Amino acid sequence: MNSDLVFFTVQFKETILSINAQKNLKRKALKTVLKYRADIEGYISKYPEFLVSFQPLPVQEVIPEIVKEMLLAAKEASVGPMAAVAGAIAEYVGKELLPFSSEIIVGNGGDIFIVSKKRRNIKIYAGNSSLTGKIALQIEPEETPLGICTSSGTFGHSFSFGKADAVIAIAKSTSLADASATAIGNLVESAEHIPRAIAFAQGIKGLRGIVIIKDYEIKTWGEVKIISIQ
Repeated sequence: MNSDLVFFTVQFKETILSINAQKNLKRKALKTVLKYRADIEGYISKYPEFLVSFQPLPVQEVIPEIVKEMLLAAKEASVGPMAAVAGAIAEYVGKELLPFSSEIIVGNGGDIFIVSKKRRNIKIYAGNSSLTGKIALQIEPEETPLGICTSSGTFGHSFSFGKADAVIAIAKSTSLADASATAIGNLVESAEHIPRAIAFAQGIKGLRGIVIIKDYEIKTWGEVKIISIQ
């Protein structure tokens, strides 16, 4: 998918980033990860509820920018702020790499921040669903910067109250996409619950589109283009 870019990974504690850029920026990326993790961990040391809350929390006046972004995203999606952490780190690291690479794709688990000058196809993984590996999101360069985040109740390490094979949320803010994917996924226990999840998604300000996959069903809403890659 990204053979025109240089691929490298960065890992520190729980953060494992898969990055595509025009050149290897591993040292810069690691330094940036450390900076933003320090911001988040420092805030947690003062406000431990930030780490464990499943509900939105108040936005303090003087706080790190990445923490504020997570709190605002969580408020909009009606979830706890840590539901936005992977997307937030992906975006903030990606933005700091942009001065050194005009194209950047940062993956943090199932969460992606992308800035591209060409059309990109983002493969959709939905666990044991028969659709896994057969479809992709098609992203046009003019849509980027963009956040594309996935939540699942059937695979992966992210926490979900739901049972969706995959909920993919798309937004300009990767923090918002991450929090929204979690919130929408929490509502999908079976295919019958997809309509209520879509209705909820339509009320999230700033959300551009979603994809919901449960068993053999796939539903979309908003600005989403899915293609077959078989």
